[in-house]
Amino acid sequence: MSRKCYVTGKTQGTGNHVSHANNRNRRSWGVNVQKVRILVDGKPKRVYVSTRALKSGKLTRV
Repeated sequence: MSRKCYVTGKTQGTGNHVSHANNRNRRSWGVNVQKVRILVDGKPKRVYVSTRALKSGKLTRV
């Protein structure tokens, strides 16, 4: 199961870790998702939701 926001579709970001000597290594940033119960089509469902979606009020928690 990948950590992906059910509401916004947000997934992990990728980029480079750059050292002081300007060496570059690939790295990834995990998305901050929480497992919560929300209403989907009028029924409660337990899904992963990003904290930004939770704070903005884009969903209805059960």
